[in-house]
Amino acid sequence: MTALRVIHGAAALTAAGCLAVTLGTGLADRGIALAFGVLIAVGELTRWTDAEARQAAPLAAAGSLAYALLGADAGRPTHHHAAQVVTVVLAAAVLGAVPHIWSGRTPTLDHLARRVLTVGFTAVCFQPLCNEGLFASWEGPAYALLLIALLGLTGLCDALLAAALAHARTRWPFAPRLREELRGLLGIGSAVGATGAVMALAVAVVGLWALPVFCLPLLLTQLSIRRYAAVRATYRQTIASLARATEIAGYTPVGHARRVAALSLAVGRDLGLAGGELTVLEYAALMHDIGQLSLVDPVPAGATASLPAAQQRRIALLGGAVVRQTGVDAAVAVVVERQADPCREQPVAARIVRAVNAYEELTRDAGPEGPLRALEKLRLATAGDYAPEVVESLARVLARPRGWREAAPARGEGRRTALSDPAPGWVTHG
Repeated sequence: MTALRVIHGAAALTAAGCLAVTLGTGLADRGIALAFGVLIAVGELTRWTDAEARQAAPLAAAGSLAYALLGADAGRPTHHHAAQVVTVVLAAAVLGAVPHIWSGRTPTLDHLARRVLTVGFTAVCFQPLCNEGLFASWEGPAYALLLIALLGLTGLCDALLAAALAHARTRWPFAPRLREELRGLLGIGSAVGATGAVMALAVAVVGLWALPVFCLPLLLTQLSIRRYAAVRATYRQTIASLARATEIAGYTPVGHARRVAALSLAVGRDLGLAGGELTVLEYAALMHDIGQLSLVDPVPAGATASLPAAQQRRIALLGGAVVRQTGVDAAVAVVVERQADPCREQPVAARIVRAVNAYEELTRDAGPEGPLRALEKLRLATAGDYAPEVVESLARVLARPRGWREAAPARGEGRRTALSDPAPGWVTHG
């Protein structure tokens, strides 16, 4: 947790120092500060929570970056400094978050720390040099490249912070999480950064009236992303409902597929899977038993791990055939089909589903000593049935107090899943 304390402490010191400097020097260009403060506050009011419980506020993020990169207003040089940028952004973010806090959707300290540090980084890199007039002779492509370079460094800084915070809180591997964050920069992150730069350039030429004009495209993008997220959430709920067919028909115990999916996701993250790999893993884990619907005689308690290898493969192939008929990604069907193959021939996702399914069946109604005995049996079977690295990852995940339960897929909505592409930190709420 050292990294967590360091990041939070750095953000708190930055915010306190900037507030003290701003109070001491006074607020420069108050009309500009008010306009950007209102924009950021409105952006926070319109933020939403995605499937990963991340509060996305692209409009507020773009406004924050634009204020940090602002060097002129309608041709007249501005006089605000980096400390004032951080103070205004922080005050507006807190003001815009009040209704969300009142309704119980409290912003996290992680997002707040990332917002303060990333905006502060951009402002410190730009404002002192701009106020000294060093950029006065920069025109055209040179100035645009400068802003692009600063935005790229800001995105990289935030990705590192986000990955470090996630690693500190969950102990998930740092490198895969960093790849996820960097991949998010190519999506809405690039739109937010570009909008922030364009806002700063437009205000420098035509004044503050450029703000509402250039907010409209980002608001439309935000609306489209929210609709897309709703479609993906509905799609996942449909798959989860289909996976429950085996429970409703009495072939498997209630909640078995959900538990296997939750634990499989945690093991997948521990092994370094990310993005689409986790999505395939979750879908396959939810539907891993669907082949039992084709059986005439149900397997007792739906426990397939103890069946002969030939029967396991038959059920797996039947399940893959069913998955292909549902129109789900073919990669999910492959994982379902190959979960009973020899361990060394399986893809990583199939190895995970097989081991986690066996663990869940072995611990069912096994009493307090069930988990330890189940892990012991899995370790003894690593010579042929289960991948040693998966079993050891499973043991690490289970040793964490709450880590894998926080990654559990939702019954309906509002829980953390792997189905939504992560938004970069400068999009998330601060």
